[in-house]
Amino acid sequence: MTGQVLVLGGTGEARRLAAALVDRDVDVLSSLAGRVADPELPEGEVRIGGFGGVDGLAAWLAEHRPRAVVDATHPFAAQITASAAAAAAAHGTPLLRLQRPGWTPQPGDSWRHVDSLAAAAEAVAGSRSVFLTTGRQGVGAFAALPGRVLVRSVDPPDEPLPAGATLLLDRGPFSVADELALLREHEVDVVVTKDSGGHLTEAKLTAARELGVPVVLVRRPALPAGVPTVATVEEALAWLDERLDPPVSPEEST
Repeated sequence: MTGQVLVLGGTGEARRLAAALVDRDVDVLSSLAGRVADPELPEGEVRIGGFGGVDGLAAWLAEHRPRAVVDATHPFAAQITASAAAAAAAHGTPLLRLQRPGWTPQPGDSWRHVDSLAAAAEAVAGSRSVFLTTGRQGVGAFAALPGRVLVRSVDPPDEPLPAGATLLLDRGPFSVADELALLREHEVDVVVTKDSGGHLTEAKLTAARELGVPVVLVRRPALPAGVPTVATVEEALAWLDERLDPPVSPEEST
């Protein structure tokens, strides 16, 4: 591949894609939003901080003229995904969305899907002990919950916590054994999470299944129309190979 590739990152898929591109001697720039205090940095060049919305990203694309953009941000990073689609269309830059699949229910799961954090808060309003794993942003939607709430996030939330909240700062991956112990210790009777997908935090779902604890799952936001989407790093590399000339296979880059 020739020409710079801009990877909008912050996920494990983004880091694996950046590493694969570095291995192929591709000029790759990973952009992180900067919302996590101590992010895991990918290989290759990295920039941290937002672009300033659609106009800012469009101006950046016009100035730096990357050959392609891969949006590999979190499935719930709807704002940057929408900005990337609009800016890439305005500038004519090829754009790919790399998004891992959501979780699939297994026998024994008791899942209730909702469309928003507010709806999730309503769904668990009568619960005695809630395990809230929706991340730092949006915790304020649960501020009025009357019972016990175990809030887990990587960084402290900026929004008000429920009166009965216990804040646990931790970063995955988490083991099933640890998640089972956590649910038992806090006598959790419902888990609230976003349908992020992936294996990094999936153990809480397995633990909930084993203990018969129901899960309230927030659906993902819709993707912008007209943007090609793939589910794996390998598919993203194949897409880039089709658009960047000449393609470089892993064997040729060794």
